[in-house]
Amino acid sequence: MRIFTKTDIGKMRSINQDAFFAKVLSNGSAFAVVCDGMGGASAGDIASKTAVDIISQYFLNSYSPNMSSDDIAKLLNNAILSANLEIYNLSLQNEQLQGMGTTVVAVVASENETVICNIGDSRAYLLGDDIKQITRDHSVVQSLVESGKLSPEQARTHPEKNIITRALGVEDDVLIDNYCVDIDKNDIILLCTDGLSNLVDSNSLLNIVKSNDLDNITNKLIEQANSNGGKDNITVAVIAH
Repeated sequence: MRIFTKTDIGKMRSINQDAFFAKVLSNGSAFAVVCDGMGGASAGDIASKTAVDIISQYFLNSYSPNMSSDDIAKLLNNAILSANLEIYNLSLQNEQLQGMGTTVVAVVASENETVICNIGDSRAYLLGDDIKQITRDHSVVQSLVESGKLSPEQARTHPEKNIITRALGVEDDVLIDNYCVDIDKNDIILLCTDGLSNLVDSNSLLNIVKSNDLDNITNKLIEQANSNGGKDNITVAVIAH
């Protein structure tokens, strides 16, 4: 597996509160984690960086190439829960960090399948002949869409678009969503923060991926998000065979 990553501050923010880590493992599988911090001053930055550091260290210290998908999912969950508790405790120790949190989407992709965990509205997509959003946003707007009160089109421009209902580090425990998806040789896994998904629709994502070389996809996606306004930090990770 190969991984291509890039982050960008965007056109309207003074600090990048996104963080990521990605690594090709010894057996050729790919591991990646992407986080989008929230909180005043530097709190969001601290939350996302802490999450990425703890999750990646925890995972790499305990990962074994012969692990089953279930074992990998359990390991990712334990790593995320460890990060959650650390961020929560940090916020209790420092008034300036109170209420900080972060989204997280973490992935382990092998030749045939991908294990994904997420909290918040950072996303994982599967791209082949078409595009499928694998993860479900934990957000006010997503809940309104699922209840039939908003259409997907209305949701894209809703004023509460950025309000998430679940985040890492806000409470001493958190619910994690888990997915396992089969992948084919030509499939691509795309991870991103909402700085991309809020500004570039699914069809445009698919067109950019299909019309560019692998090593240029992250650049083109970020260029498109900035061209469409660049309202937030943008982080992208692309995983492919």
